[in-house]
Amino acid sequence: MKKSRRTLAGLIALAALGWQAAVADVRIKDIVSVEGVRENQLVGYGLVVGLNGTGDGLRNSPFTEKSIQGMLERLGVGNLSEDQIKTRNTAAVMVTAMLPPFARRGSTIDVVVSSLGDASSLRGGTLIVTPLTGADGEVYAVAQGPIAVAGFAAQGINASIVEGVPTVARIENGATVENEVDFSLASLKSIRLNLRNPDFTTALRVEEAINAALGGGTARALDPATIEIQTPDKAATPGLLAQVENLRVQPDNIARVVIDARSGTIVIGADVRIDRVAVSQGGLTVMIREDPQVSQPNPITIGGTTVVVPSTTVGVDKKEAHFTILEGDVSLQRLVDGLNAIGLGATETISILQAIKAAGALHADLEII
Repeated sequence: MKKSRRTLAGLIALAALGWQAAVADVRIKDIVSVEGVRENQLVGYGLVVGLNGTGDGLRNSPFTEKSIQGMLERLGVGNLSEDQIKTRNTAAVMVTAMLPPFARRGSTIDVVVSSLGDASSLRGGTLIVTPLTGADGEVYAVAQGPIAVAGFAAQGINASIVEGVPTVARIENGATVENEVDFSLASLKSIRLNLRNPDFTTALRVEEAINAALGGGTARALDPATIEIQTPDKAATPGLLAQVENLRVQPDNIARVVIDARSGTIVIGADVRIDRVAVSQGGLTVMIREDPQVSQPNPITIGGTTVVVPSTTVGVDKKEAHFTILEGDVSLQRLVDGLNAIGLGATETISILQAIKAAGALHADLEII
C-alpha cells in the first residue's frame, strides 16, 4: 500500500509540474492557429509490387486483380485472362498524406501506405505511381517509391510470429506536390486567430496583449475561440503575424480532472476545489478456490474406477474501513494528503473522485478517457 501511495503522489506531483508551466506566460503561437493556415488531407488508391509472395490473394481480393489488369493495359500489356494472372507479389493499398500549408509545386511530403486486401506483409515492396486527391477531387500530389515497413511477419506450418504491423508502411518524402492550394495572406483584410482551447478569459488576454504591442483597436475578441486582427498594410501581414505570435500571455483553463482508467493515470488541475466531504474506503474480499483431487483405486481392486473428488475452499477477508474528512475548499496538497491518509492507490482514487463528483462536492469537470 505504501508503494501505491508513492505512485499516486508521484502521478499528481508530475501533474503539478505541468500546472506550473500552465500558469506561466506562453507565446501566442503556442495556443492559437491562424485561420486558413492549415493542413489538407490527401488520399489515393494504388498498387505495391515486388512483394515476396506476401501480396493479396486474387481470389479473395478481386479489386486487386482488376487493378493489375488496368495497369498492364495502360502499359500496353492487354488481353490477359483471369487465369493468366496468378501473382502473389502485388497488393492493393490506400495511400494517405497531409499536405502542409503553403506547400509549393515540386516539394515533397511523407505518405503512409496501408494494405487494403489480405496481404500478409508489405516488406520489400515498391509503390507504383499513385495520384493523391483532396476533398474537392483535385490531384495535389503523386506518390511513388520503395516503402519502409517497421513490423515483420514469419510463418511456418504450425506456428507464426508477427511483430508490429507489417501491412502498414511509410515512404519518407514519397510524394511530390503537383498542385497548390489557392490561399494568399496578402489578400485578407483581417486575420483571425483561433484558440486551440476556447476560453473567454484567454481570448481577452490575447486581445489586450496585441493591442498593447500594436496599438489600441488592432485586435478584437469575437468569441471565446476567435480574435480578429486588422491588417491596414496587407504587404506587411507576414511580419505582423511574426510579431504577434511571439507576444506572451497567461492562458486560463477550466478546472478539470482527467482520468485514464486503463493505466490508472490521474491528472488534477490546479484550480480544482472540493467541498467538505467525508470519505471512507474498505470492504470485503471473498476468495473461492477449487482444488480437485483424483482418487485412484489400488491395482488389485476389481471394478474400481478413477474419480475426481472436488475440494472447495472459501475464505473471506474483511478489510477495516478507513474514514477521513476532506475539509472544504481544499488545496492540491491537502487533497493528496487526505487521499493518501486512507491508503488509496490510483485505482481506488478514481472511484473516490467519481463518487465525490456524483455527490456534487467536486467543482471541476471530470473527464474519463
